[in-house]
Formats: sequence, C-alpha cells, structure tokens
Amino acid sequence: YTGWTTDGRMFDSSRRRGEPATFGLNQVIPGWGEGVQLMVVGEQRRLWIPQELAYNGRPGMPAGMLVFDIELLAIEP
Repeated sequence: YTGWTTDGRMFDSSRRRGEPATFGLNQVIPGWGEGVQLMVVGEQRRLWIPQELAYNGRPGMPAGMLVFDIELLAIEP
C-alpha cells in the first residue's frame, strides 16, 4: 500500500520499504476496514478516505481526506 494526502504528499508506503504489510481488520483505520472487506486476493484498489474514517484529528497523523493505493496479496485466517 501507499498513502497520500490529497495534495500529493506521500506519508507511508510498504512498497517503498520493499516488503508487504500485514494487518488485521481491527488494526486499521475504519476506512480501510470498509474498503478492503470486499476485495479479492490480487485486486488493487484506490481508496479515498474522509478524515472521519481516517485518523480523525489524531495528533501526529495526517489530517483531512487521505488516498491509499492498496493491493491485497493474501488473506490469512
């Protein structure tokens, strides 16, 4: 995945780190939970997540609407 602010500033990227990230649905922002639950393995999706479903003003985190490009590599039980 890669995350940007709507002005194009990248703030996080597992691709840049060169390794996939693993998350449980209870470990991600609400917008991710909604956006990935209907994805299938191998699918790529761009999510536009409003602030209320992103970090919602949490200090030190990006504010406003966020954009994420996500590729679902696997689903673990």
